[in-house]
Amino acid sequence: MIGIHTLVFLTAFSVMEFMAWFTHKYVMHGFLWSLHKDHHHKDHDSWFERNDVFFIFYAVISIGCVLLWNYQIFQFGLAIGLGIFAYGLTYFLVHDIFIHQRFRWFKKTDSIYAKSLRRAHKIHHKHLGKKDGECYGMLLFPYKYYQQSK
Repeated sequence: MIGIHTLVFLTAFSVMEFMAWFTHKYVMHGFLWSLHKDHHHKDHDSWFERNDVFFIFYAVISIGCVLLWNYQIFQFGLAIGLGIFAYGLTYFLVHDIFIHQRFRWFKKTDSIYAKSLRRAHKIHHKHLGKKDGECYGMLLFPYKYYQQSK
């Protein structure tokens, strides 16, 4: 049987997909576009992007949750903090390494899911501006991209 802490961890991880979608659509493509726009249209020579500040934001929340657990303030702090961390690590591996190839670790795949994921993200990046975008999530995407990748 799955323990309550495992369930909280899995819930935190799953909720982070919604948070990534929400933050991407309404914050990154909204009032903090100034930090995100270099991800769509690179305007500098640095490997780092201003957009990377969003990783720091969620890392601070994750660490804060773990600290709340460590100081016995919040019983589920560790499970939530680790769930946020696991999603952040997944996001980094999938988005930054697999999709954008910031490190050249993955070359080609025959996975329909992976092809669909790349296609949906490519459609998102088709729009260089703050408006008219689509596909704001990371692990979940509209079914039409899966159908197109078959």
